[in-house]
Amino acid sequence: MTRIGNSSLDILPLSLGGNVFGWTADRDASFAILDAVTAGGGDFIDTADSYSAWVPGNSGGDSERIIGEWLTSRRPDNVVVATKVSQHPDFKGLSAKNIRAAAEASLQRLGVDAIDLYYAHYDDATVPLEETVAAFGQLVTDGLVRYTAVSNYSADRIREWIGIAQASGSPLPVAIQPHYNLVHRNVVEESIVPVAEEFGLSLVPYSALASGFLTGKYRSTDAAGQASPRAKGAAKYATAQGLEILDALEGIGRAHGVSISATALAWLRVQPTVAAPIASASRVGQVADLLDGARVALTGEEIAELTRVSTWSAVAA
Repeated sequence: MTRIGNSSLDILPLSLGGNVFGWTADRDASFAILDAVTAGGGDFIDTADSYSAWVPGNSGGDSERIIGEWLTSRRPDNVVVATKVSQHPDFKGLSAKNIRAAAEASLQRLGVDAIDLYYAHYDDATVPLEETVAAFGQLVTDGLVRYTAVSNYSADRIREWIGIAQASGSPLPVAIQPHYNLVHRNVVEESIVPVAEEFGLSLVPYSALASGFLTGKYRSTDAAGQASPRAKGAAKYATAQGLEILDALEGIGRAHGVSISATALAWLRVQPTVAAPIASASRVGQVADLLDGARVALTGEEIAELTRVSTWSAVAA
């Protein structure tokens, strides 16, 4: 098990991404995926109040509603639920009033008394950061939120948030959610990891499988004919270096009897300050690979090889 920052949240090092619930996974498929993950020991679910407002017919909060119905139906023990604020069509931005209203709406959809981990989804430069930090702190004081976190913030803004929180006595964030994987490393490793190390924060990286590229399914930059909504995003990584990374993942995974995706998750979860990579599944058949990624132990040599082949260089780019 892995502790998130200096919180009391102790989880299997895997976060099930809820972005697909109400999008590529309907209610029944979502329930089946959640059942399979928790049956396999998974206990950390990530969502956002805006998921999946981009789908025709959806209004936002769709993923939270499905998760809430599942929680009410199953009543699982010790499941940690993280959600986010700032992008819901009805709750845009990070003003104090909006944060409070959005949190209350998320609590109602999830059917829980308190949100375990509450992220500022995207930075909002139109609102003084002091106001946002104070609003998040008030949610903790009032018992609506257990711990706070930030997503998609720059290193400078994370430091600024922490400085404001320290000066005002507000709770410090315990986690950072950045875009981080084997084909997207530099910004996080150069700027975000040092902040996390300095202040004892954990990373919970999203896009851990690079929109599906790190499953090995997409080996061409031509996404034509691909039915998946994520195919275009994945195909862009099918460069010479991207294919070399897949080959290395495949060979190492074969040695452990696990998939390319499980191996990619295993590499990410052992990087400095990482607590749990976020990965989603649109069907039950994908769950076993995610759980393997939380448990398979790569050797030091295997980790070093994956780090080597995925190191960015001007030539490789």
